[in-house]
Amino acid sequence: MIGAESMSALKKLLNEEQIFRDEAVFNPYGNSGEVTVYPETEEEISAVLKYANSNKLTINITGGGTKRGFGGLMEKSGILLSLERYKGIVEHTPGDMTVTVKAGTPFNDIQDYLAKYNQKISLDPFWPQMATIGGIIAANESGPKRLGYGSARDAVIGLRTVYPDGKVIRSGGKVVKNVAGYDMNKLFIGSMGTLGVVSEITLKLRPLPKCESLVLVSFPQGKMEKIKVLAVNILDSMIEPVTMELLNPALANKLAGINSYTLALTFEDVESSVRYQEEFIKNILPADADLRIHSKEESESFWSEFYQHIPNTAAKELPAETEASLKIGSVNMSILNVMKEAELLIDLLNVSIESHGGLGHGLSQVTIRGAAEDVADAAAKVRQIAESTGGYAIVKHMTFEMRKEISVWGENPSYFFLLQGIKTKIDPLKTLNPKRFVGGI
Repeated sequence: MIGAESMSALKKLLNEEQIFRDEAVFNPYGNSGEVTVYPETEEEISAVLKYANSNKLTINITGGGTKRGFGGLMEKSGILLSLERYKGIVEHTPGDMTVTVKAGTPFNDIQDYLAKYNQKISLDPFWPQMATIGGIIAANESGPKRLGYGSARDAVIGLRTVYPDGKVIRSGGKVVKNVAGYDMNKLFIGSMGTLGVVSEITLKLRPLPKCESLVLVSFPQGKMEKIKVLAVNILDSMIEPVTMELLNPALANKLAGINSYTLALTFEDVESSVRYQEEFIKNILPADADLRIHSKEESESFWSEFYQHIPNTAAKELPAETEASLKIGSVNMSILNVMKEAELLIDLLNVSIESHGGLGHGLSQVTIRGAAEDVADAAAKVRQIAESTGGYAIVKHMTFEMRKEISVWGENPSYFFLLQGIKTKIDPLKTLNPKRFVGGI
């Protein structure tokens, strides 16, 4: 509990306008705090963590709020640490193609800044205008362009992290060729803020493409074997699509007005290379498939809408229907089976399902909407479908009440004891994001 003594202590660490307390505030996704603090410097982050750790107070961490429904079995911690005011570019070296940013910086703000130098971060998170770079890194988020870009772990070359006791450490470096010692960055990327508060991130950049196009290949007959053959032919060829994302009919219809399974292929390169790859797809196209080629502007519009189709816990109003979203990892082509089986749940459980999966990286996502009980049943069955193919399913979005009934992470992995050991060593008092990660860590 945050009593008068703790409030007085926080006011010594921060200005009064950086502290907000409202007992009546309720968030259906949990992961809140009795008191919200808004540090503006790394020193203030360190001071708050040191005080909380010394006084056995728990801390939840938030940035843009887009991932509040991702994990967590505590409705409120003592303190909600918001990085909303801790943002900005720290250092940009165009020649080395690296940038260092504060963790609370919205992703699109960084991309807009880098665009002036014809550069960008090679990541494509959901809700980029609201999601902060710190949250993206903490969740190891990636989108369909993971096929060409890689994941957050591939983009990060250095971190500054504040430990629960207030100590600040640096891992990695500020240059791409950094090979000394252990790659400590990977310890924090994807740890959901349970080991430390990432304060600064150094990322490697890539140039903006000279030319970009989107090729949509739709399969009106919905034959998965035809989709698989095309995907294998593309993967075995010399062309290099940035995305090869399969959309189910509902999502394809929502984004492109195509009511059938649709493969979204993105090409980014010089114009001659892009046109060559478009022609290659035309030449290997199955007879019963339809093809549409979209320009760079149309491609950008398509993906912009795509990145906003999943639930967003930062939205000001609750949706009319209950929503859940699951991330599924499986052997590459098993995505076809997962998506087809998930489609059967629409009529079986009276829910709507929008799904997509990368036929080059093995990750897919299923978003379910409907009545609460039906959504819960569908989410459980999606996990069963994923596990039947030898894969896994993680709940990326769900209300706090539903998360108490459905395990976000599924069964603990065989290496769970290692995760426990790391958490115990770094955060023995369980100060940071308690019960937010695998196995209630």
